Amino acid sequence: MPCTTILVGKKASYDGSTLMARNEDSPSGKFEPKRFIVVNPEDQPRHYKAVLVDFEMDLPDNPMRYTAMPNAIDKEGIWGEAGINEANVAMSETETITSNSRVLGADPLVKNGISEEDMLTIVLPYIKSAREGVERLGSILEKYGTYEMNGIGFQDVDEIWWLETIGGHHWMAKRVPDDAYVVGPNQLGIDSFDFKDALGAKKDHMCSKDLADFVDENNLNLSKTDVKTAEDTAFDARAAFGSHSDSDHVYNTPRAWFMERYLNPNTYNWDGEDADFTPESDDIPWSMVPEKKITIEDIKYVLSSYYQGTQYNPYDRRAVESKKGKYRPIGINRNNFVAITQIRPYVDPAIAGIEWISEGSNAFNTSVPFYANITKTPKYLENAGELVTTENFYWASRIIGALADSYYNLCIAHIERYELKTMGEGHAFIKRVDEGFKKLKSKDDKKVKAYLEKKNDEMAAYLKDETYKVLDKVLYTASNQMKNGFSMNDY
Repeated sequence: MPCTTILVGKKASYDGSTLMARNEDSPSGKFEPKRFIVVNPEDQPRHYKAVLVDFEMDLPDNPMRYTAMPNAIDKEGIWGEAGINEANVAMSETETITSNSRVLGADPLVKNGISEEDMLTIVLPYIKSAREGVERLGSILEKYGTYEMNGIGFQDVDEIWWLETIGGHHWMAKRVPDDAYVVGPNQLGIDSFDFKDALGAKKDHMCSKDLADFVDENNLNLSKTDVKTAEDTAFDARAAFGSHSDSDHVYNTPRAWFMERYLNPNTYNWDGEDADFTPESDDIPWSMVPEKKITIEDIKYVLSSYYQGTQYNPYDRRAVESKKGKYRPIGINRNNFVAITQIRPYVDPAIAGIEWISEGSNAFNTSVPFYANITKTPKYLENAGELVTTENFYWASRIIGALADSYYNLCIAHIERYELKTMGEGHAFIKRVDEGFKKLKSKDDKKVKAYLEKKNDEMAAYLKDETYKVLDKVLYTASNQMKNGFSMNDY
């Protein structure tokens, strides 16, 4: 699935939270409605069977409750995508990534292995830390294999881990540095890997048990180092396992370039003939220490971006026509949703997990927060289906985006005001709910969940009202620009 990811370590975020976010984008020519749901333990399958391929496995009998963003139309399976479980562990699956023919020749993809359809459902309900997520998914990959290349994020209150699959059965994972962020644009991204740590202490690196032997036996090591003793800067994982194709330079690397250019504008020279990195560079860093702490708004902006401030902006009337639309945007027409998962260290665990949710094309939507410690979600975000209707957030956002795109210069101010107002209310909402939680007479689990569900419903009602308002403005603006318009004082 074409997607874009950003991971932010706790010392790099504005409030000390770990932050993880990923756009789920549908394939070209397809738009996939999404639902925000809770899967309670009694609803979790004990035997899992995929829809798209012949894969099935038994699941443990002790699942935890978790949130998910599955397909609203389930004919292709679940596709749970992103969620937070009751242990305040989050998972985001998956960033479809690249490989090369050497890897795929040595370890072919598995026709009936696991995939994005399955991973959240068979992993998230059973893990109590980000590290456990890597271990569980890694063991499943080694046993069953996968039929596609994927990157998967795991997050708890202290750590974020990023796992990338290598061929059918192999994998590597690296912990996001606490003071850094990581970007992922549909391309195998880990640039350096410490085998000494992965095969020993596993402090910041993990991998499949035989990965070092696999590299040696198949001549995959393009670095001038011994694999089994290679420390972090010595082994070039991207060169060994990844790609640098012409299509990468149009579809993938430009997105990494824009995100790092935005978050580290002064660290490198990003533009012109003397640029350190260009949109087509193969060596854009996997992780960077940001120049300032990263906010929710920063994440929403980069995951909504279409090369604003550059000559590649498809909406810029001043841009040279041949440059406009040259590279694949992050905020694309076929964004399905983005969930920014935030695990906060400074509040009671009962209210630590928050999901900021956007739906539809990110260039024209907003992001609002919902608490994850719940047993049900608001109808406005849960009830999407095949029917196009403004009665749910997905389809309302999709309609707004299609109208606003057609009349960008007339509509973008409406979108910016909508986003500013609703995200501002989102921060105020969190403050109110946190304060209300402190005043609860009882911290009984059922009462806490009921309280958070009520407050989530209030946020959804607010969101619905504001979304109707911006739809009204965008529709009015677009209607006035119809080609059959005619002005005359004929009354």
